Amino acid sequence: MFTIRQPTRSSLDAFLVRAQAQRFSYPEIGATFGTLPTDYIVDHNRLRLGSGNVAFLAAISALRAWEMFNLGWVRMVPRNAPIEVGTTVAVVAHHFGLWSRSASRIVYLIQEERRFGFAYGTLEQHVEQGEERFSVEWSVEDDSVTYDILAFSKPKQWQARLGMPVTRMLQKRFARDSMAAMKRAVQGQTWVNPT
Repeated sequence: MFTIRQPTRSSLDAFLVRAQAQRFSYPEIGATFGTLPTDYIVDHNRLRLGSGNVAFLAAISALRAWEMFNLGWVRMVPRNAPIEVGTTVAVVAHHFGLWSRSASRIVYLIQEERRFGFAYGTLEQHVEQGEERFSVEWSVEDDSVTYDILAFSKPKQWQARLGMPVTRMLQKRFARDSMAAMKRAVQGQTWVNPT
């Protein structure tokens, strides 16, 4: 949904209440965990955040705090949403003088010894349809810690279809800015003793 005014807290609360009852807007739920569908645009971005256990724990902490959405022009509502299957969130973005709100729900979690993350899928109140996975991994081979974003999507609302070049530009900007936010968050936390 697009508006020319910034959404108020009460309008966002109402938006999230409506989203709680909505279904996913795409049939391939959980596909970022396995085989990706072929009739969507796929984006895959990966960035090295650091190395070692401290960086890995800092990256997990940053994901749990939704730091990858702490971008200035994009934010997550509610900011402290729990990373749990079934959690519904709204992504609020400000671009080209317009505000957009899009609802998504967490589909699955990844909780492994050296990998952590989750994916969320779009709901009916979303300008796109598809799924996005955010994960961090600590490599056994070289001790590196990486942030990975994997998404498949296609426009749902007519505005997104009409403005496809702009939509793609914003998706690429989000990936770039999200990786930079995670890098800042991990570098800012690496001094913390994780024990």
